Amino acid sequence: MSFEEAEAELARLSAELAHHDALYHQQDAPHISDAEYDVLKRRALEIEALFPELVAGDTPSQLVGAAVSTQFAPVRHGVPMLSLDNAFDGPEVTDFVARIRRFLKLGVDEPVAFVAEPKIDGLSASLRYEHGILVRGATRGDGRTGEDVTANLLTIADIPQRLTGKGWPDIIEVRGEVYAPNDAFDAFNANAEASGQRTYANPRNFAAGSLRQKDPAVTAQRPLRFFAYAWGETSEPFAETQAEALTALKDWGFKVNPRSTAVEDGSGLIPLYDGLQADRATLGYDIDGVVYKVDRLDWQARLGFVARTPRWAIAHKFPAQQAQTVLEGIDIQVGRTGSHTPVARLHPVTVGGVVVRNATLHNADEIERLDVRIGDTVTLQRAGDVIPQILNVVDPARPGRPAAYAFQSVCACPLKTPLVKETNASGVESVVRRCTGELACPFQRIEHLKHFVSRRAFDIEGLGEKQLILFHERGWISEPADIFSLARDEARLAELRAEDGYGGTSVRNLIAGIDARRTIGLDRFIYGLGVRDIGEQTSIVLSRAFETWPAFESACIAASGGLASDAWTRLAESHAISPRALSVLAEAMPAETDPWPEAPMEQKVALAFPALAAPARRSLALLANNWSDLLEISRVAREEGPSDSLGQIAGISGVGPVAARALALFFREPHNRAMVDRLVAQMTRIEDAERPKMDTAVAGKTVVFTGALERFTRDEAKARAESLGAKVSGSVSKKTDYLVAGPGAGSKMADALKHGVTVLTEDEWLALIG
Repeated sequence: MSFEEAEAELARLSAELAHHDALYHQQDAPHISDAEYDVLKRRALEIEALFPELVAGDTPSQLVGAAVSTQFAPVRHGVPMLSLDNAFDGPEVTDFVARIRRFLKLGVDEPVAFVAEPKIDGLSASLRYEHGILVRGATRGDGRTGEDVTANLLTIADIPQRLTGKGWPDIIEVRGEVYAPNDAFDAFNANAEASGQRTYANPRNFAAGSLRQKDPAVTAQRPLRFFAYAWGETSEPFAETQAEALTALKDWGFKVNPRSTAVEDGSGLIPLYDGLQADRATLGYDIDGVVYKVDRLDWQARLGFVARTPRWAIAHKFPAQQAQTVLEGIDIQVGRTGSHTPVARLHPVTVGGVVVRNATLHNADEIERLDVRIGDTVTLQRAGDVIPQILNVVDPARPGRPAAYAFQSVCACPLKTPLVKETNASGVESVVRRCTGELACPFQRIEHLKHFVSRRAFDIEGLGEKQLILFHERGWISEPADIFSLARDEARLAELRAEDGYGGTSVRNLIAGIDARRTIGLDRFIYGLGVRDIGEQTSIVLSRAFETWPAFESACIAASGGLASDAWTRLAESHAISPRALSVLAEAMPAETDPWPEAPMEQKVALAFPALAAPARRSLALLANNWSDLLEISRVAREEGPSDSLGQIAGISGVGPVAARALALFFREPHNRAMVDRLVAQMTRIEDAERPKMDTAVAGKTVVFTGALERFTRDEAKARAESLGAKVSGSVSKKTDYLVAGPGAGSKMADALKHGVTVLTEDEWLALIG
């Protein structure tokens, strides 16, 4: 790797890690697993080791946690809360012990004692005691500055408000982990789901979210616990070893993990690790590894730190967890676009402290690859300790094993519509099997309805999945228009009150939520239709291009009668065959017989279509075997292409031929047209799109938003900027005009400074746009 390549790769990794740090530490909503994060960070640290001149204040080796949010007051830690290096296998642990021995210049026979502690998967906290009384509690934050969450920490029973025993220093920062026991977490989620409240993905997110509640009374209702395991600032020493310190913390009233164990020498670390890994699922709380610390505190002081990590400690991480269980069945889930996804139904098994009952099998090809059959014992793994997946069949030669699983050829719905495997323009068949029944398929209908009421579409308050399924099963709702009809159906609303326990307020709120969406923006209306390949951003582009619903609908209806043939589509999607190349092919009139029978095919193409660019000529030479093929290609380009109406939609910047074809196919179906007409009849108004202004201070400018925005959400900021004619990008480059930075801007700020981009605060941005 060259220096330039290393610099670019480290910048990319730094930006990605900063993004995931913010999601994990500030928003309690990680998008990747710990294992995936560790892979990214190890790669970044390897580059820093190879190119030390690239190490800077914002590169991964120099950072801990993430910037502090503004929801709570900042707290400066007396001693920084640093992160740990990771080890992922035995040899790395052996190297860790050897480095310590070399640094301390120990003799061959002199042992190094360690304390091994379970690495709790929770939220780190620091508790400051003065004269034995808790005066302040904070999160780790970026390692130097955390968030003041004292009031919330005081609600946790494991945290003493006044130290007991004796011997504690006048000032001491006690460090530890806030966590949620697995059974209490599961019970909370079950109750929350039953009452329609927010649920959490895992105990760590639950603990972090609970500790950051604005109202301490909410935190007090959450089943949080605390293990103490370290300390920061102290007014005087209080122990000579790590083990003695843990005993002291216990004497002062703290819970100390009972599995924390003193080990006489490094050779005892791996057996202890293996024992904790074997017992991991039975502990009652999540751990993701074991932390090894040199026991003698004077040796810890001598060893000191490297960058932001101590030399005297390391975290030995667990691999993704595995278990074995029996495959009891294979269920099929039908998605909004008709995709049939097989799901393994498993005998319940605990993997990583989580009870797993289902695992995705992805598609029919994956079932065939695994050769998994009903009744098989399978090895299960939570990929990155998050997503359950089947790795293999334990005993494929077992007696009495049934025949290979036969993936169904028709939809799982009562209509039994045939499933199809689509083929792309290159002739490659998709692995996904789809039902072509669209809204006639009840499974797809439910998914369409869920999409219709979703936050980015119509965002109908009070109408979630549970209510949709209930209303659909009763035959009240089968398409979007029925939702609005229900709000006017007094008989059914009365039945809701009488038979389903809906109170008057609940019914009024449901009606209000539905009626509030009888007026909707054109972009949300388009997106809410659930047309395949028409996402949120494409809906916005289409709404701005056509401005009004009548104009958009007319264009789609006209386009539905002008679909290109499959042959034309394959040609148009071939390599280097651009719209201009298609025009050249369509306008040319080659001779019926080959004028150059001895010439190679690429030369024939060049002579027959001299206006074609070289890449298009080479591509065409591969598509045609002879002169007749060239004549046919020219005819297809001339006669089988899309109509001008379809071309108008495809030609809109940001739309393209795939989305245009999807709209034409949707509006070509009479039942889709009728469904849309019924929906439009229920609307009070479909609001015209607001065309971006071109006379503003930011028209034509490229803007990037970063950090924890405080004055508006990211969606609001993006929508406002685009309405003023600006282009919003997700990354900073030399073409960026403005970086609008909230707290925790991270690597994008560094990129902006490198490229000379103007950096604005939120207030400065608001002043600029007026």
